[in-house]
Amino acid sequence: MSAPVFLPPTSYEYATVQRVTADARADASDVLAAEEPLEIRIGYGPAGQREHRTLAVTMRTPGHDLELAAGFLLTEGLIRQRQDLLGLLHCPDVEKPEERENVVRAELAATVPLDLPRLERHFYTSSSCGVCGKTSIDAVHAAACPVLPTAGPLVAAEVIHQLPERQREAQAVFEQTGGLHAAALFSTTGELLLLREDVGRHNALDKLIGAALLDEQVPLHEHILLVSGRASFELVQKAAVAGIAVLAAVGAPSSLAVQAAENFGMTLLGFVRQQRYNIYSHPWRIV
Repeated sequence: MSAPVFLPPTSYEYATVQRVTADARADASDVLAAEEPLEIRIGYGPAGQREHRTLAVTMRTPGHDLELAAGFLLTEGLIRQRQDLLGLLHCPDVEKPEERENVVRAELAATVPLDLPRLERHFYTSSSCGVCGKTSIDAVHAAACPVLPTAGPLVAAEVIHQLPERQREAQAVFEQTGGLHAAALFSTTGELLLLREDVGRHNALDKLIGAALLDEQVPLHEHILLVSGRASFELVQKAAVAGIAVLAAVGAPSSLAVQAAENFGMTLLGFVRQQRYNIYSHPWRIV
């Protein structure tokens, strides 16, 4: 696994604001997390009969876009392994050169089965909520989750306490903007292996999982995932698709997230901050 990689300068912008205190108001410069649309296209079919179509549009923080597309395809169930991807590129055929960086095309292997009507999403998908962008609730369960390991990993209870501070120290752009979610991958001893940031918590996780997929590290059975916000059903589902058996969240889990984690065999932790946390499912992994 590669060392943590942080977002490029395109991930933030500067703005002039009026800073107001109890007794003063003055012009000041502020740093904002960048947010731009990313269109994800796919190419599919046998050689000589390839077709291309737009799969989704998400609002994201620029940076690690190819990883975002790869993670999205995996966690949405369109692909199952690295070999299902023939290539990923920023589309060279987009008419306006300035828009090319906001369009990514994934070329799928001809052997990848696609049920396009079932997988179809609304053209616009919010960066913060993938479920609400789906055309039907059935599509939420589209991704077939692998069986998580039943013999581990085992994680020392004190290791969990160390994760939030290590994640925050690595969030370079968050320190400047305060406006980004993070997903961080740790070893079972608490070593930070990989971190991705984005305005959308689902995008941050897709970038992280996509990076691991492209590095041929999936399934991530021997790792801990920490997310900076709450634990939703979709984050649990995405983690399960990547083979992650221990998911920790700084915020609260939803009832459906707890139910899903229990069903998947995942250890789910919530309120991981200030030297405390709750274990909501499969507590045997925390020793």
